[in-house]
Amino acid sequence: MGVVTVRVLIADDQELVRTGLRVILGAQPGIEVVAEAADGAEAVEMARDLRPDVSLLDIRMPGMDGLAATRALAGPGVADPLAVVVMTTFDLDEYVYEALRSGARGFLLKNAGPALFAEAVHAAARGDALIDPAVTVRLIGVFADAPRSGHAPPSPASPLTGREEQVLAALARGLGNPEIGHELHLSLSTVKTHVGSIMSKLGARNRVELAIWAHERDRAGRGVVEK
Repeated sequence: MGVVTVRVLIADDQELVRTGLRVILGAQPGIEVVAEAADGAEAVEMARDLRPDVSLLDIRMPGMDGLAATRALAGPGVADPLAVVVMTTFDLDEYVYEALRSGARGFLLKNAGPALFAEAVHAAARGDALIDPAVTVRLIGVFADAPRSGHAPPSPASPLTGREEQVLAALARGLGNPEIGHELHLSLSTVKTHVGSIMSKLGARNRVELAIWAHERDRAGRGVVEK
């Protein structure tokens, strides 16, 4: 069985950056860059037409920026959302939070390096999420310390089990399914089953939404099964 190729759209207003990313990603196994856009509006139009597996969007672009483009392609009101990974030169907490809130499945700094870019693209294509390790630890602190909004996050349709709480806490720390399985001594298929159950109970569309919910409800630190 051949390797499945992930089709990627790149959007950045700097031609040099787009060229660099095309070269970097094109050299990675299983990734093909199928389109380039110079601004958010063009990226949205191309993405809706081509339906790439992953759209890699810069935050700062003229006209429609990357956050607005992310909301248009993957936001809460989008019926058939596309996978989006947001990238930026600027390591700002508000960018990270807003990108994830807008529906992004990943957040990278532009200096992340070829391996991390490839990992983020593959993760987004399979429905997982990857946040640049350079910002993950601080991001968790932002979620923990940020003042709560006027409305509480929705409660699950049915209570999470103790094991689901453990899986959710590990997921909110940025662990992938294999790492969660290793930490909790679970098979990969069992982890996937738990993640799917949690998503169903919370009405979440992806792992990023689960992580945000966990931090808003102070569930990210739970590691002990509750009776």
